[in-house]
Amino acid sequence: MRARALVAGALTAALLTGCTGCAQSVDPIERLGKKAAEVRRSRPNGPTPATYRHWGLPTPLAAPPQQPARPALRGAAPGLAPVVDRVPTRDKVVFLTYDDGAERDPRFVDMVRELRLPVSMFLTDSVVGPGYGHFAQLRTVGASVQNHTLHHASLRGLPYAGQRAEICGQQEKLKARFGVRPRLFRPPYGTYDTTTLHAAADCGVAAVVLGREPDAHRLRPGDILSGFEEPNLTEATVRLLRRIQAEGFTPARLENYL
Repeated sequence: MRARALVAGALTAALLTGCTGCAQSVDPIERLGKKAAEVRRSRPNGPTPATYRHWGLPTPLAAPPQQPARPALRGAAPGLAPVVDRVPTRDKVVFLTYDDGAERDPRFVDMVRELRLPVSMFLTDSVVGPGYGHFAQLRTVGASVQNHTLHHASLRGLPYAGQRAEICGQQEKLKARFGVRPRLFRPPYGTYDTTTLHAAADCGVAAVVLGREPDAHRLRPGDILSGFEEPNLTEATVRLLRRIQAEGFTPARLENYL
């Protein structure tokens, strides 16, 4: 309700001032920018068992550690962003990450909100296109937004200037859209080189995050999962959550560990 009130207030202010074109985003939800963090407020109680059953989970998800230990991340050399393909932790947690921003199912927003799922969205500007409002909604219900380049170019082998433009350019796009510059970056196709790590560090990236598909191998503590959104993001996530539960894990917020 508060999110709707904020949107309504933003629209009213724009109409009164005649400045409907001043904001950088088309969708009024995007204009909230820094307000997104204020909208997210923890309710005193978590989702009910009925809520989990509604989303196809027979039992509630276990709660992740509230104040997990952050591992010390170091680049391979000074001036290079560290690369993380799995979080070094003994906690029985895994991390849900989604790439590109092509699929924008409203049901996924509802599921993240109702289950309070900790998810990280690595966005590519050319893929998201006019759909940033959807991800603004996801941010208001607790998702984080991170960097996946401007144009989804394969970075390895490109000169520094080109890699920097792809990474820093998306940093600035997301900062303009949401008021927060991402700390995490995922290179398209998982390919990178030393120049990528140099450019990422210069763009203010704290870690270059890779991931793995949840294949037939058993899950491990600290797995960063990606590539499971086809053919339907919501249904694929529910299937993965069932597996996470069955193997004794729970999803946690990646940004709390990195």
